[in-house]
Amino acid sequence: MKPRELRAARALPVRRTYQCLEGTRKKPTDYQVTSTALLYYPARGFEVPTPVWQHYLEYQKNGQLSSERWDDFEDPAHLTYSTYVAERRDQEAFLDRLLERPTSPLPPALRPLLGLLSALRFPLHGLQMTAAYVGSLAPSGRISITAAFQAADEMRRIQRVCQWLSRSGVPVQQLDALGREIWQQNPSFQPLRQVVERLLVTYDWGTALTTLNGILKPFFDRLWFEQLVAVAERHGDEVLEKILSSLGDDGRWHEAWFVEFSRLALSSPGGNAEAMQRTVAEQRPLVARAIQSLLPAFERMFGDDGGRAYVWRELDTGFEGHLGRAGLLPLAEGSHGDR
Repeated sequence: MKPRELRAARALPVRRTYQCLEGTRKKPTDYQVTSTALLYYPARGFEVPTPVWQHYLEYQKNGQLSSERWDDFEDPAHLTYSTYVAERRDQEAFLDRLLERPTSPLPPALRPLLGLLSALRFPLHGLQMTAAYVGSLAPSGRISITAAFQAADEMRRIQRVCQWLSRSGVPVQQLDALGREIWQQNPSFQPLRQVVERLLVTYDWGTALTTLNGILKPFFDRLWFEQLVAVAERHGDEVLEKILSSLGDDGRWHEAWFVEFSRLALSSPGGNAEAMQRTVAEQRPLVARAIQSLLPAFERMFGDDGGRAYVWRELDTGFEGHLGRAGLLPLAEGSHGDR
């Protein structure tokens, strides 16, 4: 053999992609390349044992949900950092142009929203922190990435709500104090405050995710970012209508990726179904009470008692559909909470 032939014979085969993706029969997508097998520690543990690792052992590795297939999870939108930024850039550009319009007097019927939307900042921060925690503790890089994008969405919501409030002409200090008082003192908000604060100390990652995306947000998002859209449209506030509608689109994606996660968890052997059933049974009545308690705070924006009852039925029906898509509906029957 010639020297060149000997060197070619000794050379290792050229890898066409990362080792973890070599079994795929098609060219890996950008999503697969950037999200597959990112985390080493779920299998190997931390390189240095610390109290933080003990927290991961207790609330992730030995948590309520377990599977050998967490890396099989796929975000239905297949968002990477670049595609997430591109999508949100287009949404933000639209809202920026909308907010450049001259301000107009707030319709009297929407005046109560100044306090309510100022108070909304606090639960949104709670949802953002919970999503960030789930992302940091999730045993799969794909789940971590998706939860991180969700946390960013919640921050976007806070920013846009505050920008709408700034157009009211009411001093920022007054709006802040008003929202803080409502969040801390208004009886209508205290059940929601209790739910959010309990969620912030729910350390088991699977329980936190099931409560957040499986139970709380399907009710919460539909109330604030769907039902209020019709109110804003009815009273001619197009800026608020478009802001809430755009933020509601984010919430639908949050629901969609949880549905994929839930189906994967339920298809894995072990006690995942029982654990998720227990979480739904325990948390749904608390969340239902929290959302129902909020409705009177909107005064007559939803109409009289009959109008509020209609809004609640819409919220509950939407939640039932979400449970059905997630494969959790049969598990939740008989635990529907306050109707």
